[in-house]
Parts: sequence; structure tokens; C-alpha cells
Amino acid sequence: MNQIFRIVLVVMLPVFSVTAQDNMENYLSSETTSEKDTIPVYATFKSSKIINARSNELVHKGELDFIISHRFGDAGGHYGGFKTFYGTDNAADIKIALDYGLSDRLAIGISRTKGATAIRQLLEANCKYKLLEQTEKDRIPLGITFFCNAVVSTMSSNINPKVPDHFDTFYDRWSFVAQTIIVRKFSSNFSLALLPTYTHYNRVGYGDSNDVFAVGIGARAKLTKRMALIADYFYTFDSENRKAYFEKNGLPFYNPLAAGLEIETGGHVFQLTFMNNTALLENQFIPYSTTSWRKGQFRWGFSISRPFSFKKKNR
Repeated sequence: MNQIFRIVLVVMLPVFSVTAQDNMENYLSSETTSEKDTIPVYATFKSSKIINARSNELVHKGELDFIISHRFGDAGGHYGGFKTFYGTDNAADIKIALDYGLSDRLAIGISRTKGATAIRQLLEANCKYKLLEQTEKDRIPLGITFFCNAVVSTMSSNINPKVPDHFDTFYDRWSFVAQTIIVRKFSSNFSLALLPTYTHYNRVGYGDSNDVFAVGIGARAKLTKRMALIADYFYTFDSENRKAYFEKNGLPFYNPLAAGLEIETGGHVFQLTFMNNTALLENQFIPYSTTSWRKGQFRWGFSISRPFSFKKKNR
């Protein structure tokens, strides 16, 4: 019953939020306001992701964004150092993705990832909807965006029924994420995001929990006209229990932390980033990060995107 309630809550959240937004907009339009009061705040972040964390930014209506993301191996520690050229000889995870803007508020996407935990060969379908936009003069002080995905593994099942990558049925292969992205652009130089997140696996191994609740925080601090510091961190609410569960099975557990430098050039945004997590999807890096900054188990990561427009040009 609890699982059914959670699924209903996740499905109905966008409906409730849209209703609340419509009520707020009706209320605002009934008051006398200057035109500038209702101008949305743009470019809270410069990309659809901060590093690991999603941002409130969407691909525009009628545009298709082709994205390649890469996580290398450990820069230090036992598997890093000069013998692997500080991790660049290894690939922890790779993702190829397509995002399409159905409107300026709604985007859908698909992706394929290598996977970086026991469960690999992942196909993802996702949806991102901008519920509320921050406006000038703090008429609406926050931006709220809803994100959700469904991920399925296409790998062959392990014969050992106790491990996570053993699948008795097709149902066992699925995992899901529901996330609310709350953002505020405090000034032209600083933006902050808060990301309450729910992750669900239909099947887990070793007696792990099917449901993991976490909260993420992300920030962008502008250094120059074209450069900014970016960082994000996720904390799971049952961190101590997860550490105990992982240690029981001979593995550590760490919350994912990422930091880096963002560079704007020629209409594109490049990110030089480092993080302790190996996986690219929330379904994996939130509940299953097993590497540590302190042990040199951090890695370089990057994303490259190329937008294509399908809008009709006016002649």
C-alpha cells in the first residue's frame, strides 16, 4: 500500500503543481503590476545539468539536443595514477542522449548508458516540466521544475538470485526517479538549486532498500563574463544504514560530490568537472556511489552537446 501511495503521489505531483501555478498566475494577473514584474529570470544555470544534478533549464521548443557524457576512471588510489594516466585510460560510464523540446516548458529525452554499478546496459526515458519560473523583482521568488525518469537494464541476468543483477522477470529490470528542482537566481553572479529526490528499484540485492530518499544541492558562482565555479552534492536520508549495508557486503558507501569550472565560448558551454561518483544517472549515483575523494577515487568528467533546430524559418 505504501508503494502504491508513493507511485500515485509521484504521478499526481505535476497535476497539483500545474493547478497551483494556474491559481497563482490568475491571482497575479488580477493585480496591477508593471510589465517588468512578470518578466521571467533567464539563465539561472547555463546547462540542463549543473554537474550531476539537473538544473531547471530545458531545451527550447522545436529543438533537439544531442549529448555525449563521459566519466573517466579513478585519478588516484589503487586504480589511478600514472599507470592509467590518472584515470583517462579507463571509462567509468558513458551516456549518449537526445532531448527534445515539446514546448518551452516541457521536454522529453532518451539515453543509453554503459552503467557503472552491478546493473549495466541501461536505457532511460525521461521528462522535464517547468512548473514555475522566477520573475524579475521577486514577484515569483523561485523557479520549480519537475523531473522524472524510467530506466531499464538490457543486460543478461546473473544466475545468483542474491545479487542485484539477477532478474526473475522483466519487471525486476526497472528503476525510477522523481525529482523536484527548486532554484533561485540571487544575482547575476550566483544561483542555487535544491533537489528533493526519490529513487525506486523494483528489485535490489543483498537485502537493500527498494526506496531511497535524498536531497541534492547545487550552485553556480560566476567568476568572469565567461567563467563560473559549479558544484553539487547529494545526501541520502538513510546514509548510515546504507554504509552499514555496504560494509556488510564488503563495499563502502559515499554521498556523491562534484565540483568544476564552467566556460562559455561561442554559444557553447564546456564543463571541466571532477566527482567521486562513477555513474551518470540518478538511479545509480545516488544509491550506489562507492568511491571516495579522500582515497583519490575521483575522476574527470565532461559533456558535449549539439543542438539542432526544427523550427520553421520565416521567409
